[in-house]
Amino acid sequence: MSRFRASAPLTTEWRHFGFAVEDGVATVTLDRPEKLNALTFQSYADLRDLLAELPHHPGVRALVIRGEGRGFCGGGDVNEIIGELLKMDAADLMSFTKMTGDVIRAMRECPVPIITAVHGIAAGAGAVIALAADFRVVSDSGRFAFLFTKVGLSGGDMGAAYLLPRVVGLGRATQLLMLGDTIDADTADRYGLASLRVTDAGLAAETVSLARRLADGPALALGQTKSLLTRELDMSLSSSTELDAMTQALLMTTNDHAEFHRAFNERRPPNWTGR
Repeated sequence: MSRFRASAPLTTEWRHFGFAVEDGVATVTLDRPEKLNALTFQSYADLRDLLAELPHHPGVRALVIRGEGRGFCGGGDVNEIIGELLKMDAADLMSFTKMTGDVIRAMRECPVPIITAVHGIAAGAGAVIALAADFRVVSDSGRFAFLFTKVGLSGGDMGAAYLLPRVVGLGRATQLLMLGDTIDADTADRYGLASLRVTDAGLAAETVSLARRLADGPALALGQTKSLLTRELDMSLSSSTELDAMTQALLMTTNDHAEFHRAFNERRPPNWTGR
């Protein structure tokens, strides 16, 4: 936990999704299974705010986002969001669309590794949230649908046109974002959208195993790797290698780097402390 905290306390209760922390792994559970965990204005805002707070939570070293029931997330609630958007003026609409983008930006800028566990449908905003994670564990029933054009909107919503070509390539991203078709788990795996392809029965265990590996790993090294992956997407090679050099020099001064050397010579696993 950072020592540089202001007077505002960390939030202890989130009303619009489940939240729990166990042994260094935080879990967000989208918990509207009767509506395929469709997002609301409030759940978007809670996600944005949680992601800003998460690096300050004591001991949190990994985050899992999962959904209850038949699917991961069906996107924005058709009536609670789309129905209300039709009544808004331009200023309110811009506030909403910026808020949804803030969720994705916060996912990419949060130094905590993020895993999404995808079973059933991940559609619309649910697909982009899965896309923005560092790892996507996708089960047999997992399906993705970037269906924004099918509701008369741009396929480039919430940063999808930025992130998706960098994960699956421009050709595949063009197909997925323009046509809005649903792809199954095997296709997602073939496209490179799935980080790990598992059975439905094995989804929970495989997700926990990956989260445990990340939470037990060198937090500073993992956080800086995520930061470099995000920031260097738009840098020149010269700028990237300069940033890499400065980052490595800094990490070479850490306790974790020295601990690796001790552990290597003592023939034992390193005891990473994130310091």
